[in-house]
Formats: sequence, C-alpha cells, structure tokens
Amino acid sequence: MKGGKSKSDTRNAKLSVNKKPAKAGRKSGKAAKDPNKPKRPASAFFVFMEEFREQYKKDHPKNKSVAAVGKAGGEKWKSMSEADKAPYVAKAEKRKVEYEKDMKNYNRRQAEGTKPEEEEESEKSMSEEDDDE
Repeated sequence: MKGGKSKSDTRNAKLSVNKKPAKAGRKSGKAAKDPNKPKRPASAFFVFMEEFREQYKKDHPKNKSVAAVGKAGGEKWKSMSEADKAPYVAKAEKRKVEYEKDMKNYNRRQAEGTKPEEEEESEKSMSEEDDDE
C-alpha cells in the first residue's frame, strides 16, 4: 500500500466514539438537583393517561408497545369533549394547589436553612422529652 489507510483503519475510525475530554477546573452548567424539592404536578392529560394506561392494558393484554398506548391515549384525549375532560382538569388543579402549598413550605425551609430531616429529628426529640416527663 502506498501510504493509504487500510480497511481496518477506516472501520475503526467509523466505529470510534468522539468523546470530548473533560475540562479540568470547569464546573458543569447545571446546578445539583435537590432531592427534597417537590415534583411538579401532572397536567390534565397526564392525569387522564394514568387511568387510560390501566384500561388499555386490560383491553389489550398482548400489546407491550408504549408508543401504541401513548398514541391511542392522545387520539382519545383529542376526541373527548370539554365535559369529558372536566374531571381530569379538576384533579390536575387539585394537584397544582397541593404543589404550590408544598413549594411555599419548601421555599420557607430553604430560606431558614433547615432541611426536612433536621425538622423531623427536632420534632422527635421534643416528643421524646415529653415521654420522659
């Protein structure tokens, strides 16, 4: 061969993954996620899908495709009237109110600088002191 690449060299080059080397001393763009932060509430569609998935699995026990369930659920949701969607919208609103209340409590705890574990321990110690008396 005259200075060319062999077939094995070109195959290896195609199969190799180009990974960017980690830059030393640089922080990643995302901040660490707090595991104690409340999760956002589900929308009315996702509340509907929770029930729809169960029903779909009963009606189609052999279908294992997640995409098929999602597609069927989306089509059913689009065909539903506003009156049919109302119970799901109400459940979603209820979850949203609970989420907002939880977020207020979470933000208050963050401002105070306490963690939920510390609050639980302090409540336990108070009840233990009452038991000793």
